[in-house]
Amino acid sequence: MSEGRVSQDASPSDLRESPSERHANPVPLEADPAEQQASTEARGVGPVPQDAASTTSPRPTRQGANVHAWVELLRLPALFTVPGDALAGAAAAGARPTPRTLVAIASSLCLYEAGMALNDWADRAEDAVDRPHRPLPSGRIRPTAALAAAGGLTAAGLALASTAGRRPLAVAGALAATVWSYDLVLKRTPAGPVAMAAARSLDLLLGGVAVNGDIRRALPSALALGTHTLAVTTVSRHETQGGSPWAPLSGLATTAALAWSITHDDPTRDRQPGWDRKLGRDWHAGQDRHAGGDRTPGADRQPGRDRKPGRDRRPGRDRQPVGDWQPGRAAASAANLVSLRGALAAVYAATAARPLFHAALNPSPQLTQRAVGGGIRAMIPLQAALAARSGAPVTALLTAALAPAARRFGRKVSMT
Repeated sequence: MSEGRVSQDASPSDLRESPSERHANPVPLEADPAEQQASTEARGVGPVPQDAASTTSPRPTRQGANVHAWVELLRLPALFTVPGDALAGAAAAGARPTPRTLVAIASSLCLYEAGMALNDWADRAEDAVDRPHRPLPSGRIRPTAALAAAGGLTAAGLALASTAGRRPLAVAGALAATVWSYDLVLKRTPAGPVAMAAARSLDLLLGGVAVNGDIRRALPSALALGTHTLAVTTVSRHETQGGSPWAPLSGLATTAALAWSITHDDPTRDRQPGWDRKLGRDWHAGQDRHAGGDRTPGADRQPGRDRKPGRDRRPGRDRQPVGDWQPGRAAASAANLVSLRGALAAVYAATAARPLFHAALNPSPQLTQRAVGGGIRAMIPLQAALAARSGAPVTALLTAALAPAARRFGRKVSMT
């Protein structure tokens, strides 16, 4: 307790003083803090901090702020849009996810974050004017640290892809080259949106080659995802200053076209045996498998040789194929897939179209940024719809499950 103040524990007798005692022992006034500081320094004692907590609290605060700055720089909520590329690519290539799919996802995550760090490093001068609150122009992260992070993440992504084989490494190398070319050279040119669309398409193809799938089958899905990315990137070119409503309107048209194509195009039609175009051949093939014969469809059969006589007299027995395909089960499965991809296409259209419509009515920077964020989040239901269109409902549902997390964390940290 400082001098000149009475202790709360003092007795009443201590408080009674004679006038002479008060004149002999005057109550000292509180010294000026500056004078106290000067006197301590004159005695060779180090300066006394005004608040002891101030010597310990700034360090945790700086650490927390630094972590948040990196979260903002790397746009971590946008990471939820990356795993669906590899999952949709594996489904479109006609293969199931394998442990190598996880390797492709990890490689994609590293390359995606490398692009985020490199993007802010390349835009640091522009952000200093338009968005000074960003981590680099605000001084929370040094530009050299961001550039080093971009290089390290790129090397990590290529190293991970190399563990999956030469083909995944080749696709990952093309993806990394596209990302660096976009951020450093092509971003402000007319080829910028095309380069970003190519990067997303390559990311989907990386998931297909990682499982040794048929890349030709994955090309339509890669084209669809690239088309959506092209529209979102075109809108994002006006997110800091606003602009014309034509970019959001073109994004709306693209969203409607993609949603329509997902619900009407069906690449599984050529791969599944139960469709009308191949009905005759697969029906007889099912009969041959049931009967135990290996002859070609339509060949004459002798009941006594290939099957028991009693089996020929049971009506409807030979008309129930047993094998890889059954009519009732295939029809139900096809109906479920149609319903699933229709629902996912509707979610995709709603997620992307609403903010685009608002940006078209008022192309202000704030609404344009919301449209870009909605377009990024819409990639998740789009990836899920593409997986469902490829005949992979489980993969589609797993991909769609990432959407709530992306939306929740996107409210805390901006994706743009």
